[in-house]
Order: sequence, then structure tokens, then C-alpha cells
Amino acid sequence: MAGLEIRDVTVRYGVPTGSTRGRGSTGVTAVDQVSLAVAPGEVVALLGPSGCGKSSLLRAVAGLEPLSGGQVLYDGEDLAGVPVHKRRFGLMFQEGQLFPHRDVRRNVAYGLETQDLSRAERDARVSALLDLVGLAGYEGRSVPTLSGGEQQRVALARALAPRPRLLLLDEPLSALDRQLRERLAGEVRAALVETGTTAVFVTHDHAEAAAVADRVGVMDRGRLLQVAAPDELRAAPASDRVAEFLGLHG
Repeated sequence: MAGLEIRDVTVRYGVPTGSTRGRGSTGVTAVDQVSLAVAPGEVVALLGPSGCGKSSLLRAVAGLEPLSGGQVLYDGEDLAGVPVHKRRFGLMFQEGQLFPHRDVRRNVAYGLETQDLSRAERDARVSALLDLVGLAGYEGRSVPTLSGGEQQRVALARALAPRPRLLLLDEPLSALDRQLRERLAGEVRAALVETGTTAVFVTHDHAEAAAVADRVGVMDRGRLLQVAAPDELRAAPASDRVAEFLGLHG
């Protein structure tokens, strides 16, 4: 299918090199035979408690963690053996990992510098994205002078700048206070929809997942328990564990 397809993916840590990679092999299983499809332009959130495997799954899709089993495909192409930098995926983390020695313009333009664009085209792209994330006119600002929320907006603009075919966001708002997280969740959603970006968004906050995503996948102990639209998830949780995590019991 077009878009991202995860087929029976398993990620296991602590497996000795050359050992059997099957279900009975040694090591800690972080992701346990997860399958998920993300259509072009769709935003899917992976939701679950700390240690449930959601970030490990994201890193496996990015190519940052080796698979112990299964496949990751994009537009029908098996990505086994395709290095991180050739997957054309964007990455955004809890800490924006901006370059403090570069101003805002040069941070956002970083992923554009290897593309065949003129300086004017790069500047136009940077300005358009800063306007999209609410930072018009910030091009010359120094990164260390920005607030945490402003830095994450710059990180989002930088991740979107090269037009990645898939954007992977790992707890990008978790270091911010709740009020700011709630506001930025809506802004992230708006930016992804406006740019038509296919995205997987990892979070432990169900309100944040509902604000950002078209569909939410609830994970626990390495398993994907249910995938549904936010309203459907709350109206018809597939198990007591899903209901418990969403705060629907008690």
C-alpha cells in the first residue's frame, strides 16, 4: 500500500549477535509483532505509558534500531538495509536539538542546504514555515534567547523544511508545561495538515494524542492493543487495559 506499512515488527534488546532472532530468543522484547499502516497525509499517534515500546517502534521505523523480526515498508519498498539518511524521513524529538551557533533562519534551512535550491528559494521556504508555526520575523533570532515553546516551533519548521515523506515525532512536547503543551498540540496538528505531511507522533498523554492525530494506536508491553479515531477509542475501547489507560474506569 502507499504510505507507511509496519508488518509484524519486533524489536528486541540484548540479543547476542548471531543468535536466533525468533520469538523464543533471549533479550528484552520492546516491540512485539506490531503491524500498522499509515496512509499518505495521515497523522497517527502512538500512545502508551513509559516503557511500552512506542519510542522503540518509532526508532525502528526511522532505521535507528535494528529489527529482530518483521518489515518496515514505505510506498511498497522494503526499507531493510536502507540507512537512516536515505529514508527521507524527518525526525523531531523531546529536545529540539537545535544548533545554538546558528540563528533561527539557518536552523530551519539546515535540511535544505543539500538540495538544489537557490538562496532565494531557501529563504522563501524558511519564511513560509516560520509563518506557519507562528514565528514570522524570527529569522535572525539567536536560538538560546528563545523560550522552550519557541524552540520546539523552530524544530518543527526545520523538520518540515525538506518536505519529508514521513515525519516521526518522539514526545516533542513532553518537556513543556501542560498549558503550553495543549496549545502547541493544536499548532502541530495544524502545521501537519497544512503541509499534508504523513506523520507518526509518540506521546504518553491521551489528550495530546487526540488533539494531534487522525487515529491513535494504544500500546502496552510492546503490543499494539487498538488503533482507532480518538472519539471511537473513547466510545468503544477494545479492552479493559485500553479503557484504564484512557481514564475511562474508576
